Amino acid sequence: MGILTEKLEGKKTVVILGHVNPDGDCIGSCLGMYNYLKENFAKLSVSVCLDAMGVKFGYLKGYGDVQGVCEPGRRFDLCITLDVSDVPRLGIFAPYLESAGDSLCIDHHITNQGLAKTNVIKSEASSSCEVLYELLDEEKISLPVAECLYTGIAHDTGIFKYSNTSKKTLDITGRLIDKGIDFPTIIDRSFYMKTYGQTRLHGLALLNSRLLSGGRLIYTVIPHSAFAEYGCTVKATDGVIDALRVVEGVECAVLLYETGNPSEYKLSLRTNSDLDVSRIATSFGGGGHVKAAGATVTGTVEEILSDVCSQAALQWEEMGRPKV
Repeated sequence: MGILTEKLEGKKTVVILGHVNPDGDCIGSCLGMYNYLKENFAKLSVSVCLDAMGVKFGYLKGYGDVQGVCEPGRRFDLCITLDVSDVPRLGIFAPYLESAGDSLCIDHHITNQGLAKTNVIKSEASSSCEVLYELLDEEKISLPVAECLYTGIAHDTGIFKYSNTSKKTLDITGRLIDKGIDFPTIIDRSFYMKTYGQTRLHGLALLNSRLLSGGRLIYTVIPHSAFAEYGCTVKATDGVIDALRVVEGVECAVLLYETGNPSEYKLSLRTNSDLDVSRIATSFGGGGHVKAAGATVTGTVEEILSDVCSQAALQWEEMGRPKV
């Protein structure tokens, strides 16, 4: 009996949760699990709860079933968290985990210390969708489930170009393709298609970017007012940091955008080098992966960037790199 089947035994109600500001892997793994349970465990009552999702993921089955409001006092027999590294990352839905009769965490973040009664955390995996795939009965993975899992893997590997892409990742992807998914359309819709407003927002972010640390670090800041000006939500920031990450000579890319709360920013970090950006994110109370991490931070832009630069410089010094 597999871990998932074992956890479902005797359960009647299940809630599936992901992290705040859900990305492709979070949405793909949550909806992949949701569709799998709905298709193969007919007697289960299954709910999936997430923050607002990007409309570009609307092609995924179950997208319209996602609940965005936490109901006080509601309890579930089992809570399954996917792509969530700690309890605060559950946002308003944290009470569902805390009050559930049982819990299962499926994740791949290196900073995850285990937040459920049963934890399946594989930091070597490319994505939570990859971890989830190995918990499912391959023969029972339908086309809609395959579309969800492929979407998540593609997003967390940067369409298979990040270093977290392994032979196993590509083997799993091949099996998902064999299910008949239209993978070129999935990539176009969820990666490259942008609204005019989003394109302008990206232009603003790139135009306002600046180099620090002798060109090793690049950053940009998106003011909260820009979202309204260009008719966008924070989801429109997807892809900005990846454009910064590939600037010649850059080892650390930093994106800051205002949340709308006083002196509060979302911080995203990426690297192509040996720098461990999860260490930097952890110092701000966040987390993530060695090459991709983030946090919610407070302070002035100058203060935040000074701390990021100091943390990066410390690691470069440990590596024996010359000071700048």
